[in-house]
Amino acid sequence: MDKLNDILHELGISKVKLAKFLGVSRQMIYNYLELDDINKWPKDKKVLLLNLLGIKTAEELVHIKVDTDYIMEVEARMNAFLKSNEEKEKEDNITLSDGLSANLGKKEKELFEMLVTFIRERLEDDKDLDAYNTFKYMYHFLQSMDTSKETKYILGYVAKATGFVKPLEFVFDEEEQFRFESILFSAMTLYTNGGVSQGKVAESHKRFVNQIEHKLEEKMSRTMELNSAKVQALKELGYTEISEDNAAEVLAKIVEIQSRKVTD
Repeated sequence: MDKLNDILHELGISKVKLAKFLGVSRQMIYNYLELDDINKWPKDKKVLLLNLLGIKTAEELVHIKVDTDYIMEVEARMNAFLKSNEEKEKEDNITLSDGLSANLGKKEKELFEMLVTFIRERLEDDKDLDAYNTFKYMYHFLQSMDTSKETKYILGYVAKATGFVKPLEFVFDEEEQFRFESILFSAMTLYTNGGVSQGKVAESHKRFVNQIEHKLEEKMSRTMELNSAKVQALKELGYTEISEDNAAEVLAKIVEIQSRKVTD
């Protein structure tokens, strides 16, 4: 395996590129290269690698001489294979996105396809927990956009701070976005420069946690209240569950039950 590692190094084939060629994660490449014999690799991956190197058996590795001609030959095989795969993936992505974005306009469809491709590429490595958790948080972030307008301003701030959008572009409420960006910039400056004592940071985070816990308690209390009203409504109406036929009647009864409590 040392010989194989030397050959890959001389050819300038990175672990990332080899992983893409073999259709596995980068971590899997490290696992393969730690084995003491290429014949212990999965058969399909071993065949792909041997074809790339232009040999038929692992024993021929010792006879490989890496010179300019050989580097060009391997690079040509690598590029041809990757191009073929990219075209196939593009066709697959188009088919997928066409089905999911059939009712979108042209620019909306283009944006959707870029998002799908971007996320897919970063989730291909199932060992990359940072990528998984980042996109899980992003999903929750998107879920909150309908109830929190500030999330849009956060996106605007990040897009500007990273240079993708001009700093004086305001696509949402200009006055609110301007104020939010100014405050967030001050906060980020303090964070970057470490301009706040650890004690104040800890106290601020404690208030943050308390506020969230309070909101969760209110949400749970509200959920329990609604469930209680639903049970009572079903009981008063003589139903055992909500169906399409009685949904409107049950919901009206729930509103009536809750209004009684307000009156009381």
